[in-house]
Amino acid sequence: MYFIPFGVVRAPSMYSMANVRPDIDFVAWFRSVAPYIHAFRGKIFVVAFGGEVVADGKFVELVHDLNLLASLGVRLVLVHGARSQIEARLNESRLQTTYVRGMRVTDTAALQCVKESIGRVRVEIEALLSMGLPNSPMANAAIRVASGNFVTARPVGVIEGVDLMHTGEVRKVDTAAIRSRLEQGEVALLSPLGYSPTGEIFNLTLENVAAEAAIALKAEKLIFLMDTAGIEQECESGFEPPLLRELTVAEGKALLAKPANKTAKLSDDAQLYLPFAIRACEGGVSRVHLISRHVDGAVLQELFTHGGIGSMISEGPLQNLRDARIEDVGGILQLIEPLEIDGTLVRRNRERLEMEIDRFVVVEHDRTIVGCAALYPFPEEKAGELACLTVHADYRSAGCGDTLLKHIEAKARSQGSQKLFVLTTRTAHWFVERGFLETGVEELPKTKRGLYNYRRRSKVFVKKI
Repeated sequence: MYFIPFGVVRAPSMYSMANVRPDIDFVAWFRSVAPYIHAFRGKIFVVAFGGEVVADGKFVELVHDLNLLASLGVRLVLVHGARSQIEARLNESRLQTTYVRGMRVTDTAALQCVKESIGRVRVEIEALLSMGLPNSPMANAAIRVASGNFVTARPVGVIEGVDLMHTGEVRKVDTAAIRSRLEQGEVALLSPLGYSPTGEIFNLTLENVAAEAAIALKAEKLIFLMDTAGIEQECESGFEPPLLRELTVAEGKALLAKPANKTAKLSDDAQLYLPFAIRACEGGVSRVHLISRHVDGAVLQELFTHGGIGSMISEGPLQNLRDARIEDVGGILQLIEPLEIDGTLVRRNRERLEMEIDRFVVVEHDRTIVGCAALYPFPEEKAGELACLTVHADYRSAGCGDTLLKHIEAKARSQGSQKLFVLTTRTAHWFVERGFLETGVEELPKTKRGLYNYRRRSKVFVKKI
């Protein structure tokens, strides 16, 4: 609070209270991300990106997003690559390397180039994470970076008769050391190098390091930044490749099997990252996200919007229907609030909802409530009332409303009801299309008829079940 001395007249300002209008869209958006903020606080996210992100100057934008995640209480583990830098260094040294099953054969000379390239990239990343420019997203950030010998590796060995020499794979991740740094508020930075108990150094892939680190740390999320928008299946020229927003592990494995059968073709990035995404999910990582490195704010858009902008892989289906629990009250209230404001639904306060929570079922998508409905039985009339059927706008085309209706119908039948009725002011056509017939107030059960609000003039629809 501040005071204006007596006698001082302030000139009119464009920011005077008379001209201030709250940005309703911003307020609605900010409220919509609150569940994600609560869910993410204290969780470990592993973010993996190639050396191209640093070389292209995109890492500055990524740092801003990472800083925001850290400020929200997310514990970050960053895994960087350096393929493009290694290739450039090898070309400078006029060294040629061969590949076996997509893995580089790392001899002693190549290993020297690998160490030099990874070291330079890591130093650049640490420098950018140390930014604290005023009037920027990094103001007062004070990000502390922890890097070190967190990864123990072993040699890949001989494949198809070729010794890959210093090319290795992750053997163990020092989770205790990493967790200790994370608990102190530091960001852990892992490079694609591993060390053996005998002091050897191995060249690893960022995909291998990221997946194994996420599994060992029991991370909530593993995020891969890639060249494409996500998992895309290549199609005929002239058509944009379809982006698969959500996949289960089983669906991912089926996609990887299709190219072998020549029934579909995945992009090179999909073939590279998808196997490690599947490996991470099978190892206990809740969600793996594959998003484009070319989109500014891609990480935030993927994590804080319902639909995201990339592909998300999970062990099983993300959407399920279940009975509501007392802890769902906040999510239900947030879902129905817009419809209460515009008069579509009758207002329900928290106390009433808590007392009636056993009447509700919810559709949950990725731990967020996106739909709900309630059933109120009238056993004497062998009838049931369908109430508060609500679906988030982003999921109305996904059949959630029909799923809820079918569940309520089945539940009503199991309770002995022979008909289901609903009162509505805005959605009459939706119910008519699903077998409901309009009737009069006199057809309502006696107790419900006595509570009918003639000011709302809700229409009554009935369906025999």
